[in-house]
Amino acid sequence: MPSRTTPRAVGPGSATASPATRRTGRTPRGPAREPDARVPRERLPLRAGLVHERDPQADRAGDAVLAPPGRPGAAPPPSGQLAVSAPRPDVTVPLYEDARRVLESWHAPDSGQERARLDFLRHLEEHPADGLWRECAAGHITASAVVLDSSRSRVLLTLHAKIKAWLQLGGHCEPGDVTLAGAALREATEESGIDGLRLLPGPVQLDRHAVRCHPEGTWHLDVQFAAIAPSGARHTASDESDDLGWFPVDALPEPTDDVVRGLVARALAS
Repeated sequence: MPSRTTPRAVGPGSATASPATRRTGRTPRGPAREPDARVPRERLPLRAGLVHERDPQADRAGDAVLAPPGRPGAAPPPSGQLAVSAPRPDVTVPLYEDARRVLESWHAPDSGQERARLDFLRHLEEHPADGLWRECAAGHITASAVVLDSSRSRVLLTLHAKIKAWLQLGGHCEPGDVTLAGAALREATEESGIDGLRLLPGPVQLDRHAVRCHPEGTWHLDVQFAAIAPSGARHTASDESDDLGWFPVDALPEPTDDVVRGLVARALAS
């Protein structure tokens, strides 16, 4: 996707108006933040939330096929259930094996997260060929990361251009990914423009939410990590972000949701 403007580095103390302010004449609600630069991006952030409905236009249509399709046209299953598409046995990739290992060994912090962990594992068992890829109409595993600064006093969030909410960074797995942690780190690096992010060990939390990757809707089964930015890191925003900025961890911007708040809190405790 071509860049909208010439990329420019952003660092602490900059006073330039944000892209959202320039387009609308209004500053998005929330604490003051550092403005951003614009660079082309191919990936999308994820909508965080506990089994909720995402904006129907949140996901971009027409992305390249990453893997054989699942069951086309499947509607999102009812809350607490996952639709079943025909599995393709004898298909094993490193990312699939890593996803199983990560979820099997992860110690959930509460009963709700334990139910999510078991649901994610069941999804992988029922969709061994395509359960990690966007084309799986029954739902697919995704990866994201909340980025903290080196002092762990600020968090980097993106104002999603379509969802119009402040979210963590993340997106769909890609064929070149060999681990979920690697997928989360790749997405966070691409969407922040920050090199040298350090991912903390293991997931922080799991989140399942309805999205529109398919015409009839589907699910994101998001495995969420935490990353630490190097000291003095300078960020740039993607074309699919209205804004990107650092916020105090105890004063998150609005609009956001309780899942993002919980993700930040759990990242701080990691």
